[in-house]
Amino acid sequence: MTQRPAILIMQRHLGPLSAFLEGAYDVYRFWEGPPIEAAHDVRVLVVAGEFELDKDLIERLPNLSLIACFTSGYDGIDVEWCRARGLPVTHAPAINHEDVADHALGLILAARRQIAEGDRQVRAGGWTPASKTITPSLGGQTIGIVGLGAIGEAIARRAEVMRMNVQWWAPRAKEAAWPRADSLIDLARASDVLVVACRADETNRGLISAEVIEALGPSGLLVNVARGQLVDEDAVIAALRDGRLGGAALDVFETEPTDAARWATVPNTVLTPHTAGATTEAVQGMLMLLLQNLTAHFAGEPLKTPVTT
Repeated sequence: MTQRPAILIMQRHLGPLSAFLEGAYDVYRFWEGPPIEAAHDVRVLVVAGEFELDKDLIERLPNLSLIACFTSGYDGIDVEWCRARGLPVTHAPAINHEDVADHALGLILAARRQIAEGDRQVRAGGWTPASKTITPSLGGQTIGIVGLGAIGEAIARRAEVMRMNVQWWAPRAKEAAWPRADSLIDLARASDVLVVACRADETNRGLISAEVIEALGPSGLLVNVARGQLVDEDAVIAALRDGRLGGAALDVFETEPTDAARWATVPNTVLTPHTAGATTEAVQGMLMLLLQNLTAHFAGEPLKTPVTT
């Protein structure tokens, strides 16, 4: 084995981390080719939590001792499978939930007040003295939040300031300042805006089903800042085209990057490229936790932010 621990970065968009790791570690980048010659040297996988963990690769790395998830979410990582193999998992909790909530509010405003559409109209010369776009106020509208974790609570606080009525639903009840709906269908039926902010796992894939979309209805807005697999994307697109859903504002998609052609003719949408939590400050915070977890791991000290669930 080499004198310095070897680290394998799995996703290309995490490539910039190399500059912060190469001073202390031998760094390999999976998209440049599996490091077959260094299979016995790799001690850590650095991953983004939304991507499925490559279990076959892990089986070929006999000295792997840590899965370091750069992001807060770790839904692509089978934690129990890792735990059974003695592989601890770390992540970056409580770093970007406020930023994600900001982005969710931005998506709501952009969709409800037609901000992006107005920008296109001005640039295309479509603004005339006789034209005036009239949009609904957020005041008095009901926002339904699916999942009341750190992100959901941050969205709820912002929505109150925007004079919206807040409701929420999650499978488990908890003490909260806002009323919990009896079911997801009831929440969708009562909501003008439905925001998906819950954790994703195999049990809730397609949680926002065609039935939920129908309950939200032709004047409802669906917002997703969680994970794409939580939403039946085909059902959303069909409902938007048929006018059975009022609008969708999405930061995440079933397949990422999503195919632009898939959305080219879909009306009443605001789309962003999975950037809700990607602020300079959040990335710096995630990097700090990654470095602290690596230092602790190789020093034999307790990990800074292990996944414990």
